[in-house]
Parts: sequence; C-alpha cells; structure tokens
Amino acid sequence: MRICQLNVWMGKVEGELERFLQNNQFDVICMQEVMHAHEPETELHLSRLCVDASRLQKASGMPHAYFSANWSSKIANGKFDLGNLILSRIPIIEEKYFFVNGEYLPDVVLQGTPSNALCVQIAKLKNGVTVLNHHGFWRKNPTGDENSVRAFNNLAEIIKREVDINEPLVLCGDLNVIHESPAMRALDFLRDLTFENGVDNTLSGLKFNGKVACDHIMVNDRMRVESFEVMQSMASDHLPVIAEMEVK
Repeated sequence: MRICQLNVWMGKVEGELERFLQNNQFDVICMQEVMHAHEPETELHLSRLCVDASRLQKASGMPHAYFSANWSSKIANGKFDLGNLILSRIPIIEEKYFFVNGEYLPDVVLQGTPSNALCVQIAKLKNGVTVLNHHGFWRKNPTGDENSVRAFNNLAEIIKREVDINEPLVLCGDLNVIHESPAMRALDFLRDLTFENGVDNTLSGLKFNGKVACDHIMVNDRMRVESFEVMQSMASDHLPVIAEMEVK
C-alpha cells in the first residue's frame, strides 16, 4: 500500500494540487481541510474558488471516497462543509467517525473560530487494514497545551474503543503537534514514522515560516513499512508525507 497524508489547505493551490494528484499514484490518501458542497450549484461555485472534494477525487482517479464534516458555512445561497476526506483504490467496507473535540457546527460564521471542532475518521478497507484520518487540535505552540493533551487522550480512547488495535492499523493526519509534545504520548501504542525517520519539517513555507513536523503517519506492529518520504511539493501549505507499507 502506498499511503499519502496531506492537509490540502482548502484546495487553495488549485493547479499544483490537481497536478500532484494526477501525477502520483497512491492506494490511499488521507486529507484534511477539504471543502465539500451540499448542493450542485454550490459545488459549481466552490469549483471556481478552490479544489473541492469532487475535484480532488477526480484528479486522484480514486474510485472510493469517504468524507466527514467538522463544520458548515453558507456560500452562494447554499452550504459547504469543511472536514476530512479519505480517498482509496481499495474498497471501503466500513465507515464511522467521532468527534475528538467539540461537535459538528452548522452555519458557522467564518469570522469565528471553528477550527477545533475536530473528528477522526475510521475506514476499514477490504484488504483488512483500518485507516484513521484526523486533523489534530491546533495551538500556536507546536508542543500544544493541556487542551491538546485532553483532545489526544480522547483520540486514543476512541481508537482503543472502536478499533481492534491488534489488527493492521494506520493513522494519518495533520496532528498540529510535533512528536515531542506531551499530547502525543497518548498515541505511543503506535509507531510514529515521521519521528522515526528524523523528519523536522512538513510545512511548504507557503503560509508559515519555520520548520514544524506536524504531519504524521503512524502504524501498529501489524504493518511492515518499506519506505517513507516527505515530498517537496507546493500543492499546499503542508508537504505530502508518503509511506509504502504492507500487512505483515
């Protein structure tokens, strides 16, 4: 399995993001900050502003998609959601999601701060691998704070309650913290490939200056990792994180 983790920054970098998806072959892509229209008219409007969920799937060539919303807002006499998206070449046989922090927020006014209403997606694939996709709790300091710890404890509890952690498992996400954060200790039952491979940055520089390794691919011992890389692409304000792996 070739897996990609990418926060798509609401599809702002249109051409580069679509070309990245068209020119690279993956089996699974986990994305955050994806915009998804409620109505066809709104989808047309979104497509003129950014790469929305439908265009992401089309560019990737993936036959299977699972979207989960964190919040919605009004646009062009309709609504759009913002949330997480899993694209897959492997059939998805089970889908569920849970909020790690907050709850789904409808009709958000964008001057507000809805960014920490965050869910985790759980998708079981036909090949037996369970893929989790999460956009982590954000704080300006990449080590987080006590709220980060609480949110990640909730995430760990959800995983252990809803998933057989002895079966093949992959967690992807812009977790918004570095491995050294106290919040990450709740996930120490998984291997953090970003940390194991000495990655010190997963940001492209389009938005933030400096180096922060906040994007992670994590696995349990049922997965054999064959390769890992951070691609130097300007498809987003985050860099694509790629791992090749197979079930032991």
